[in-house]
Amino acid sequence: MTLGETIHVIGDWFRISFTENPGMAFGIQIGGEHGKIILSIFRIVAIVAIAWYLHRLIIKNSGKLLIASISLILAGAIGNMIDSAFYGLLFTDSHYRVAEFLPENGGYAPFLHGNVVDMLHFPIINTTLPDWIPIKGGERFIFFKPIFNIADSAITIGAFILIIFQKKIFIKEKKENTVQN
Repeated sequence: MTLGETIHVIGDWFRISFTENPGMAFGIQIGGEHGKIILSIFRIVAIVAIAWYLHRLIIKNSGKLLIASISLILAGAIGNMIDSAFYGLLFTDSHYRVAEFLPENGGYAPFLHGNVVDMLHFPIINTTLPDWIPIKGGERFIFFKPIFNIADSAITIGAFILIIFQKKIFIKEKKENTVQN
């Protein structure tokens, strides 16, 4: 696929839309000459910290829900880091053409400077807001607009599990820590 190309899987509700994210969530970037390497180092440090925390949870025999949610977050972080680290090395730029895999002259970016490929797009509601709505009336409204990947989904699901079941997860952890002390 070329950058920006879309395949409609289920009508307009589910699409595979090829985009490259040069930054972090929602395309937010750290500017400057060294922004990309700073982001990559941050990702690596975060992965090491999450892995260390997960290891401690497993040793403590923590609850399965907590371990599963942290595992999802770690897996998603590793997936996005691998993409960012190697995608630019392995492919040519995909603007206006299909990217070439393992090009003779190398990819479009050095190690740790690549983009993350996002492709899942679920614009479930795509409409024009009524004119009577203040400020935004008459404008296009799309829900759910972000394009994301499987790694992003793993991070989001892991975070939602922590948020939705926080009382069950962390009260159990607190009780177990109190009993051990």
